[in-house]
Amino acid sequence: MTTPIDLARTGTSLWLDRQDQHEEQGEQVEPAVFRAVMGSLAAGVSIVTCLDEDAAPRGLTCTAVCSVSAAPPLLLVCIQQNSSTLDAIHHSGAFAVNLLAGGTEKLAMTFARNVPERFAQVDWAPGERTGAPVLARTAAWAECLLTHSRRMGDHQLVVGRVVRGGSRPEQLPLVYWRSQFAEVLP
Repeated sequence: MTTPIDLARTGTSLWLDRQDQHEEQGEQVEPAVFRAVMGSLAAGVSIVTCLDEDAAPRGLTCTAVCSVSAAPPLLLVCIQQNSSTLDAIHHSGAFAVNLLAGGTEKLAMTFARNVPERFAQVDWAPGERTGAPVLARTAAWAECLLTHSRRMGDHQLVVGRVVRGGSRPEQLPLVYWRSQFAEVLP
C-alpha cells in the first residue's frame, strides 16, 4: 500500500523518488509490452543539436520531447545515457530542438544512426542565441539553455529554458507511430 504524500511545498522544489521501492517489489511490465504501449503513442520527431567542446556540431533524433512550463518557458528532452550528444549538451550548457517537418524521414534516420559527417548532409545555421545548430527543414525550432539534467533509468531527463525559437506554420510535422513515420494531415 502506498502512503499519500503532501506535495504542496512553498518556495521549494520536491522530487519524489520511489524507484527503489518499486524495484524491490518487482513491479514492472515486460519490456516488449512497454515498447508496444509506448509505440502506440504518436510522437513528433525532433533532432536535438548542440556544439561539443571543439565547437563541432552534434545531434540525435528524439521523439521524447515535451513542454514543461510556459512561465518560464521550459521544455524537456529524454536522451540515452550513452549518447555523445548528451555529453556535449552537459559541456556546452545549451541545445536546440528542431521539430521536423513532414517529408524529412531520411533526415530523421540519418540522425538516428551513427552516420559520419551527418551535418555535412544537411542545411543548418548556428542558432542566434546559443550557437546550437538550427536545421532548415523543420516545422519549428527552439534554442535552449540547460537548466536541469537528471538520470532516469537508461535515459537522462534534460530540461532547457527556451531563449529563442520560431515556427513555420506552413509546414506539417513529421510523427512516429508504431515503428513507422507518418505525416499529419491538415
